[in-house]
Amino acid sequence: MKNTSWKIRSVRVFVVGFLMLGLSAALANEGPKLDRAPIDPSDNVSLQRGAQHFANYCLTCHGAQYMRYNLLTKIGLSEAEIKSNLILTGAKIGDTMTVVLNPKDAKLWFGVPPPDLSVEARVRGADWLYTYLRSFYRDDERASGWNNRIYPGVAMPHVLYDLQGEQQWVAEPAKTGEHASGQLVLSKPGKLSPQEYDRFAADLVNYLVFIAEPVRETRIHIGFYVMIFLGIAFVITRALKHEYWKDVH
Repeated sequence: MKNTSWKIRSVRVFVVGFLMLGLSAALANEGPKLDRAPIDPSDNVSLQRGAQHFANYCLTCHGAQYMRYNLLTKIGLSEAEIKSNLILTGAKIGDTMTVVLNPKDAKLWFGVPPPDLSVEARVRGADWLYTYLRSFYRDDERASGWNNRIYPGVAMPHVLYDLQGEQQWVAEPAKTGEHASGQLVLSKPGKLSPQEYDRFAADLVNYLVFIAEPVRETRIHIGFYVMIFLGIAFVITRALKHEYWKDVH
């Protein structure tokens, strides 16, 4: 009787734990819908454009301390092209992509130092970054004059507004029991069309995914050949096993 009671309690604990895990997962998935990032880690042309965007627009405030300039040869750039087009300071080809901005000054100006972007794509995910770059809107209540749909209260101003233009958040009346919703509306066009800006954001995110793991493509290729080797080794080993044990079986 005691064993039966113990088993019942164990089952109850398991069921409650399973339900709590499911509830936690559901709560974690709440939030604005993310757009699918149209990236291709094997597209060197896109990666090269993204590297140029990163050097021109991001590297002023955000560093990539785990990424060295010479690793950009993996996306089809020569060291001469890297030096002339992407190194805008006195850094050497083997140096990491550190930023000149003093963290104390950054904290004074923005409230928090801009984060290092070396592994941001692995932390946030490509879809989050792609949606984030396209979700800034004007907000006069913020000190910077900007806010973001998926990162409310963000300290970063919209440094790409001259390319994208200015968006406004148009709220929609919420139904009973539902969260407030709305949509972003382009109120002032930028230098790029919406389609061109989306491509710009996709290239930049593609590059951020690359610097988060520069050896990813190499690892995939090595893994492919390792699987072929293991497959051949399995066939040979199985054939040897049958040969050694044929008299026994």
